[in-house]
Amino acid sequence: MLAIELAADIIPPVTTGDTLQKAIDRMVEFRIRHLPIVNEQQFVGLLAESDITEPDHNLSIDTHVPLLVNTFVYQEQHVYDVIRMFYEHQLSAVPVLDAAKNYTGLITLNDMSNCFAEITAVNEPGGIIVLEISNKDNAMSQMAQIVEADNAQILSSYVRTFPHSTRIEVTLKLNKPDIASINAAFLRYGYDVKATFSQNDNDDDSMDRYDSFMNYLNM
Repeated sequence: MLAIELAADIIPPVTTGDTLQKAIDRMVEFRIRHLPIVNEQQFVGLLAESDITEPDHNLSIDTHVPLLVNTFVYQEQHVYDVIRMFYEHQLSAVPVLDAAKNYTGLITLNDMSNCFAEITAVNEPGGIIVLEISNKDNAMSQMAQIVEADNAQILSSYVRTFPHSTRIEVTLKLNKPDIASINAAFLRYGYDVKATFSQNDNDDDSMDRYDSFMNYLNM
C-alpha cells in the first residue's frame, strides 16, 4: 500500500497569507494538531499547534510562525514510511506530495489507524501465536509451513526486537480460531511459544489490543 492510496483532501490546507486564527480554527474543526501550509499547490511546510506562540492570532502565518519544513512523504512511498513519520515526529497528520513537491493530500492519524487495522488483519477472526526466537532463526517460510500443514494461513505478522539482545518476538495472526494443534506443532519443532490467543467472532479482543497499542505509542 502506498501513501497516495491513503491521502485525502477532506481537510483544506492554509496558505502563508492566512491568519493564525484561521489555522487554529481549522485544527479545532478537524481535531488535528498539524496543518499543511500550501501556496498554489506548492508545499511550504507543516504548521504545528505548538508553534503558535504569537498572542495576536490575527497576524499572518508567514511572518510569525516557524514551519516544520520537510515533514512529509512522497505519494509513492510505502505505508511503512508513513507510519515511521507519524512515530518519529509524533504527528497527527502527514502531508503527501508528488515528485515536484506539489501537495496532493493529507493522511490523518485516524486514516493511519484504519490502515494499520487493515494491514494487520485485526478485524479478521482467528488466533494469535507469539514466538520468541533467535534472530538467525527468523525463517518465515518454515513458520508458514507449520501453519499451512494444519490447513491454516498467516494473515499478518510482525517482529519485535529488543535492545542488546539477539532474541526477537514474532507475532503471527492466523485465520483459524482454534490454534491448539498449531501451537503444539511449533513446540514440537523447538519453538519457544511465548503466548497464544484463541479467538473467534464472539470472542475477538484483537481490536482492544490494537487500541491499547496505539495508546501506548501516544500517537
